[in-house]
Amino acid sequence: MPIEVTETATQAAAREERAKAGRPAHWLNDAGTHFHNPWPSFRESVTNLSDVGGIIGTFAQAIFCPQSTARKDEIPRFVPDWAEFAPENDKTRGKVRATWLGHACFLVELPAPVAGARGPRILFDPVFSDRCSPSQIMGPKRYTKPPCKLDEVPEFDAIVISHNHYDHMDTNSLKVLLSRPSAPHVFAPYGAANQSYFRKLGVPANRTHCLDWWDARRVTTTLPSDKAASIAFDVTCTPGQHFTGRGLHDRCHTLWAGWVVESAPGPDDKKVKTTGKVYFAGDTGYRSVTSDTDDGPDDLPVCPAFKEIGERWGGMDLALIPIGAYTPRSFLSPVHSAPRDSVAIFKDVKARRGLGMHWGTWLLGAEQILDPPEKLAEEAQKAGLKEGAFTVCGIGETVLVDAGGK
Repeated sequence: MPIEVTETATQAAAREERAKAGRPAHWLNDAGTHFHNPWPSFRESVTNLSDVGGIIGTFAQAIFCPQSTARKDEIPRFVPDWAEFAPENDKTRGKVRATWLGHACFLVELPAPVAGARGPRILFDPVFSDRCSPSQIMGPKRYTKPPCKLDEVPEFDAIVISHNHYDHMDTNSLKVLLSRPSAPHVFAPYGAANQSYFRKLGVPANRTHCLDWWDARRVTTTLPSDKAASIAFDVTCTPGQHFTGRGLHDRCHTLWAGWVVESAPGPDDKKVKTTGKVYFAGDTGYRSVTSDTDDGPDDLPVCPAFKEIGERWGGMDLALIPIGAYTPRSFLSPVHSAPRDSVAIFKDVKARRGLGMHWGTWLLGAEQILDPPEKLAEEAQKAGLKEGAFTVCGIGETVLVDAGGK
């Protein structure tokens, strides 16, 4: 099943137009080796030694004194029903399918172009290891197990990575997934260190695509079926408010990003209209709150990237947005979203359906394990969202969403 990644004429022209404008605002140097968040909505959280002490104490408690497991059974967990992804499953035709595999990992399938064929499949931020850490001996340990084994995940066309933190880019998982006979391609944010990382994993250059914000590529493959159906989708790297680093000396040496994946015409059907648009926010903040109560002036600057995403695409069928690991707010608000922020992002990107992620798998903040979904329900109601528009699903559960704004 050969997979081809190209840059369409429209995508190349847009990239060249951005290049004419000079160095991007998020680049800190002309070489593109250091990056930052270029908005008033971001601030550096650590300003003095007392901040450092409080941060260390909070995360030491989360890592070494984990919360009681008494409520673990309240996190819905399912063995994935991969039959939902079967091409012959008529009830899912014309829908986006999304299966939450824990934390920020989703397997998404866009609508199939023809009956009897599967649609494009994208695997986001796969982390199946027990600890999100450089070592499997120490570091944050999983609170809930993955819903399936790595080799049970159905075939897919691309892995998409939001950034290089260990809870989003896991070497052990990627080694297994990228060695599949189907030879999936991998997309990651811009940075020489990311290119080098995938070379060390043995992934050839022609299967590795590290994109800057707003860069896009088209992925096309022909499925082995009686119809020899071609499927195609566009992958676009979008801005977010976060940071990167896997060690002590590489902070923000690679970019962080969200992603939009959308159906595209295959080579044999130029008239097919684009259907199926999914926004994956990765890990991101929205505004910088100085109080741990999450209160603050209503006129706090917010990250403008999300409204631009909503305007560019005219809305999303599905948005996958982080809702957890947000306390202490005075430290984490610039780079992580509390449910109040998550709802604002949902509205900014004009999503019709949203699923909360980045909760319930590792304890990476000081909030209680079920606070994120409970507070999400409260904030969605406060914001006047339709019931069920922005919710959570169980680990291993597949959610079906109508495509094309139906």
